[in-house]
Amino acid sequence: MKSNELRAKSNDELSKELNDLLKAQFGLRMQLATQQLTNTSQMKKVRRDIARVRTMIKEKAPK
Repeated sequence: MKSNELRAKSNDELSKELNDLLKAQFGLRMQLATQQLTNTSQMKKVRRDIARVRTMIKEKAPK
């Protein structure tokens, strides 16, 4: 996910995206715990996407 795509989204869309990413992260953690996760690099990608979305939410917040 690119930051340009995130900048084009509204706050509601960003909140929904954040919620989806957090659910995906939870699912990946459960797969990792049960040793079903084969591609562990997904954890890093999701974690960074969460950080990007949170950054965009803070940038769009009124100051």
